[in-house]
Amino acid sequence: MTVHWDIRRRGRAWVGNEMRARVELLPEKFEVIDGRLLWSERERIAMLGVMLEQVGIDKAIRLGDPARWRAAISELPG
Repeated sequence: MTVHWDIRRRGRAWVGNEMRARVELLPEKFEVIDGRLLWSERERIAMLGVMLEQVGIDKAIRLGDPARWRAAISELPG
């Protein structure tokens, strides 16, 4: 399933059919397996996507070391 994320600088509420589509991406329950949240990378990316849509980029980048965010952004193509 390809998801077209609408992640903005500020968090937002889902509109229209977005809520159902996003909720279907979430696991029924949260588990920690071998020190990792959720079962698969796909589930972790889906969870990150829904959280970023709700919270927004401006809040997300305040978590962690700003130098690491800058380093990751500097390596983005184009």
